[in-house]
Amino acid sequence: MGRALKGRPRLKLWVVLLVILSALWLSAPWLSVLWPAPPAAAQSNTVILSTTTSTQDSGLLDLLVPMFEKKTGMTVKTISVGTGQALTLAARGEADVALVHAPSVERKYVEEGKMRNRRLVMYNDFVVIGPEDDPAKIKGMPRVADALKRIADTQSRFVSRGDKSGTHVLELGLWKQAGIEPKGAWYIESGQGMGQTLGIANGRLAYTITDRGTWLAFQKRISLPILVEKDKLLLNIYSVMEINPANGPRVNVAGGKAFADFMVAPETQAVIKVFGLDKYGQPLFVPIAGKSDSDFQ
Repeated sequence: MGRALKGRPRLKLWVVLLVILSALWLSAPWLSVLWPAPPAAAQSNTVILSTTTSTQDSGLLDLLVPMFEKKTGMTVKTISVGTGQALTLAARGEADVALVHAPSVERKYVEEGKMRNRRLVMYNDFVVIGPEDDPAKIKGMPRVADALKRIADTQSRFVSRGDKSGTHVLELGLWKQAGIEPKGAWYIESGQGMGQTLGIANGRLAYTITDRGTWLAFQKRISLPILVEKDKLLLNIYSVMEINPANGPRVNVAGGKAFADFMVAPETQAVIKVFGLDKYGQPLFVPIAGKSDSDFQ
């Protein structure tokens, strides 16, 4: 009994010494040499832009992307798909910035917190094009909904994007305005981008809806004239949005913001204002940075 009591102070001393030695070991400066901490993740120099096919097909990005890269030293990787897919990629954190054209869908993503800082960049308009002989007799009709109803009534061939893009979303809204649910052999869904859809419509001598910019850019490849235009329902507004970093661990927040800022900067807006003027005799887009949706209602 006496020996056991006598040994306890010695045991306490050993415990104290062990704690001190452990602290010295963990704080030793040479420990970081043996087991260096992993380096902090460097900010990526690549900006992934998720955008609609019309910005690519029109040739606008071929001009603006090199401008941005020269100005910032960053590299842009462009993913050109329909607006629906572009927003889905961004919401999964697979893009750093989005340039799209479906305002009602964009606002939904902002409300859900997937996107932020939505800013208007530019607009052009949609047009209805079709074969020269115009079997549905829609040429010059002032209301696009009436024109679509006549296409459906005559079962004239119509090619839809069918890809949940901004153009497709607008088209479906127009059919709804016309009181038509498009279906049947006359209604063809391409599931392709705007350029490919124009090619299909041209080959099938069919009607379709396209943005004016892509139609102008494809003038040497297609022979379908504009038949219906200038209805206010055909306005085509493009916005740029930054991606919420919570969407994924690889979102390049700084790079995405830099590209978004670039798109609304006065220098870029000045380039957009005249883009296409020398080649087509009219600009393909109208810059609108600083404006809001209410300005176009």
